[in-house]
Amino acid sequence: MNLKLSEIMMKEYDGNKKVYKKELKALQYEMLNLQQHLFNQKVGLIIVFEGMDAAGKGGAIKRVTERLDPRGLFVHPIAAPQPHEKRFHYLHRFWRKLPQHGQIGIFDRSWYGRVLVERIEEYATKDEWQRSYQEINDFEKLLTDESYIMVKCWMQITKEEQLTRFTERQDDPYKQWKLTEEDWRNREKWSLYIEAAQDMLEKTHKNYAPWIVVGGNDKNYARIYVLKAIIQHIMQVCANRDIPYVPYQEDVSQGEEA
Repeated sequence: MNLKLSEIMMKEYDGNKKVYKKELKALQYEMLNLQQHLFNQKVGLIIVFEGMDAAGKGGAIKRVTERLDPRGLFVHPIAAPQPHEKRFHYLHRFWRKLPQHGQIGIFDRSWYGRVLVERIEEYATKDEWQRSYQEINDFEKLLTDESYIMVKCWMQITKEEQLTRFTERQDDPYKQWKLTEEDWRNREKWSLYIEAAQDMLEKTHKNYAPWIVVGGNDKNYARIYVLKAIIQHIMQVCANRDIPYVPYQEDVSQGEEA
């Protein structure tokens, strides 16, 4: 896995809309099959999404979850901690949101805010955010040593593509809610975020909780890439833990109405 953000290729999806929809559908049914498998094995799945503003985290999460059983799925949008949450260690509020064994928990932003926005905006001291790399690694190792699988996705786009998406959101009344003044302020600190993200990727990419880094300028390519990488990691962990798994092979077209 290439973790150098400066070297991430912005690839385009190699196929037309019909091919994309067919591939997406097959991958989504594979995710559903995996969800049922993990439920039966009582193994929890934790998926973290981080990335530059407007890089496509929400779109990727929607495609990952679209066909899953909502009864065993939780998506947590993470914002700044509330005053009462600041009275605890910063990881406390994330412990409370972890999925049960057999469930899936998706974090739209996460504990990595400690080494990203809190580092850049100086909400955390230098000693605090530098120390947190090891704290986060220990937190993730503790979970994956037990009955959890964890995978983390970093969505990367170019600064030019970000501006295009910001402008599109600004001009579309149905997308304006996605754009805030904070997004524009963050854009002015682009280089600082890239530097912080690069440090984060290099210091917290572990076999037990790997980072998937995807160039997201092409939304279709990014969504397919993320689904494939998540599925591959789950299958690999199941194989390593000697948890038998049979990939989904049926013709899913007959189940479309259901």
